[in-house]
This record gives sequence, C-alpha cells and structure tokens, in this order.
Amino acid sequence: MKKLREGFTTGSCAAAAALAACLWQRDGFCPDAVELEVPGGKIYRPDIVPHEDGSCGIYKDSGDDPDITNGMEIVSRVELLDGDGPVTFCAGDGVGIITQPGLKIPVGEAAINPVPRQMIEQAVRSVFGGRAASVTVSIPGGKETALKTFNPRLGIEGGLSVLGTTGILRPMSLEALRDSLYVELQMRAEQGHKKLAFTFGNQGEAALEILGCGLPVVQVSNEIGFMLDSARELGIEYLLVSGHPGKMTKIAAGIMQTHSSTADGRKESIITQLALMGAPQRLCESVYGCVTTDSAAEFIHAAGYDGVWDRIASAARDYMRFRVREEIAVDVLVTDYAGTVMGKCPDDPEGLKKNE
Repeated sequence: MKKLREGFTTGSCAAAAALAACLWQRDGFCPDAVELEVPGGKIYRPDIVPHEDGSCGIYKDSGDDPDITNGMEIVSRVELLDGDGPVTFCAGDGVGIITQPGLKIPVGEAAINPVPRQMIEQAVRSVFGGRAASVTVSIPGGKETALKTFNPRLGIEGGLSVLGTTGILRPMSLEALRDSLYVELQMRAEQGHKKLAFTFGNQGEAALEILGCGLPVVQVSNEIGFMLDSARELGIEYLLVSGHPGKMTKIAAGIMQTHSSTADGRKESIITQLALMGAPQRLCESVYGCVTTDSAAEFIHAAGYDGVWDRIASAARDYMRFRVREEIAVDVLVTDYAGTVMGKCPDDPEGLKKNE
C-alpha cells in the first residue's frame, strides 16, 4: 500500500509566515523561505510569498489529506508595538471570530487555536525577543470556504479557523472528522446543555426542525458509536436520536459506524422485525430484494406493516442504551426526509414541541 504523504497545518503556515514577516522587518528583505520546527518535531521549510504591505503568505500543502484548505494562502502580518509586552492576535480577511462560549478561545477573539498562537508567538519572540506585537492572520477566500465546514455550527463567524496541535497534517480524514464532531458536542456540554438531539446530517436536522425539536441538534455523520461514547464522557444525560431508516436500521442491528463501506444489515434488520410481527414470507422476500430502505418502505406500507418502524426504533434504542451503559436516557425517532415520523420509541419522546 502506498504511504500517504503528510502535510502541515494552517497553524504551521501562519507561524512560518509570521516568522518571515519578522525577518523581513529586521533584515530589510523578505526571505525566499524559512525554517520552523513544529511541535510534532518536524522541520517545516515553506516558500514565502511577499506582499506589498509587509505581510507574508504561504500556500498550504495538506499532503494526501483531503483537507478543504489545501492550496489556500495563509497570510500573516506582524505589527511591532512600543516596548515589551504580549503578542496579540487579530482576524484578517477569511479568518473567523468566536461568537459562542465553550470553545478553547474566548468569545470575540480571532479563531486562532491555542497551539497555533503559541507557535506564532515563538516565531515572533525568536526574532524580536519580548517586544510587544500584534499579529493578523488572513486566509483569502476563507469566508466562503468556511461555509463548507463545521464553523457555522460552532458559532465561528466570518471565516475559517487556524488549527493544529502538532503542526503536522496527517492524512487521516476519519480522525479529523471525529475531532470536528467532538468539538461541537463538547461546546454544547460546556454551555450547560445536558439534553441534546443527535442526527446524521443536514437532512436529518431539517426534519427535526420541521418536527419542532426543542433541543440543540448535533450532527454525528456516520460516527454514532463514537459520539455516544463522547456524550457519556461529557456527562450528557438525555439524547433524542433521529434519522432516516437507512441509518436507523443499521443501528437496530447493532452497527455503530453507519458508512456503507463498514457494514450494511439494513434488509436483515427490517426482515427480522417483520418476522417477529408475523409478516408473510412474501413481504420479507420483497424487502430482501430492495436496494434501498425507501423502496422497502413502499412494500411495507402497502402490506400494512408500518408498525415495523416502531420496532426498529425500539431495537436501535436498546443498542444505544447498551452502548452508553444505561448512563444516558435515549429516545429514538425514525423519520423520512420530509420530516414525517415513521417510527418512534417511546410514544412521546422528549425534546419535541407538542403541536398536536
């Protein structure tokens, strides 16, 4: 198997660009490249792009990781202040501002995470010692790109975050996804929310909105098992888990990573519950021949066995409660994309406005 190539984080880019900007001010010319040791122990040697205002840019190389910011320019401008003092940080074009509590950076601050801040400060200190300075980080195009990330859900407005803990971007998209999912869950917990709704994606969230969900909604993608573990770790007390039968039938079979490349079991899960209801063999055979749960639902509805979705909800609930060791109360909704409830357990889940 081909070894995947590592890249460097946005934080590494910002720190190296800040170093170049400092060297330019000290030496009178912009270096073609700089050398920076990142927290992960590797040496970063990026080429530098000079700008007329004295700022320096670096085009991010994410290696073989499918990172959304790959190829974007990360720009740092360093303004030296009078006397010794702290290094402060500002959000330039394309870098977001924190607007909700619960993240690692206070509300109102630039979305530059703690480790990148440390790296940038070390870069400034390596050239100008204890001199006070203000560092502005920009990511041209970042405002538009941020709309494709988790930032709007986290209350980070106006752009991207400057991220990284080791400074090295390893091509592990699953790890990056889990980190992003965990951040939102942790933020909700630190805001004091003990009751949450889990759903799988944008369509599931839209369905909950139609149903009048009164709980903060956290998307879990395919990582329901990981997010249940994380909720237990963070002290969440109640979860309303809602989603399309394509996902819920997998959970009802005990599958806790619902991507199609991991496992299926949708038909088997439905047929098991139909058989327990005494459904005719012909219906089970029809369901077994279906490619999607939507087409299976048509056969089930025509045969008058819609109650199977309540059983799917109940089985999914049992597996999820077992996963969290009975430490979190769990309710389940099975919904279609239009927000119609197909099945539920119990009959009156928490977190929904009672409009009927």
